[in-house]
Amino acid sequence: MDFHRSIFLVQWLKIPDVQMKVGETVRVVTLPPYVKTAEPMPMLRPPHVLSVGEEGTVTERRPAGYWGVRFSRGTFLIDSQYIEVVSPTESNSEPTAAETTPETEAGTSAAS
Repeated sequence: MDFHRSIFLVQWLKIPDVQMKVGETVRVVTLPPYVKTAEPMPMLRPPHVLSVGEEGTVTERRPAGYWGVRFSRGTFLIDSQYIEVVSPTESNSEPTAAETTPETEAGTSAAS
């Protein structure tokens, strides 16, 4: 009987397979009805402390699909349905050293 009960609970809970990790950058997709601060004494805040498209860094994972995410206005507990992982190419618009072309480096060294 325990086996059948556990299968029922897993199906009922519909535990999501989320592919986020601590340290990743995430983006707010939709605003929740309220946000909860990730402090020792948490408080509920209105949703306008965040904006759609705002990016933050995942600081911790909490039970039931919640994530601690650090935004510019503080760290909040956000349900995984309201955020998405930002790919590294989307969040970094400045060219890295590997993306610079040899011609530009040769041109600057020849001018010196």
